[in-house]
Amino acid sequence: MFGLGIVGLLIYAYTIYDVLTRSFGARGNDKIVWILVVLFLPLLGTILWFLFGRKGTI
Repeated sequence: MFGLGIVGLLIYAYTIYDVLTRSFGARGNDKIVWILVVLFLPLLGTILWFLFGRKGTI
């Protein structure tokens, strides 16, 4: 069970890193909104980021 927690934490950390390093172009507020979503809704925010935030770069 401890290993699953580490994996979840790594995915969460990668999501935050990915949001921070991604270029949003002229939509500067989008980055702030995504950071807030991921920070306040960790599991749901991570899922939403990978489904909608990356714009098909999976």
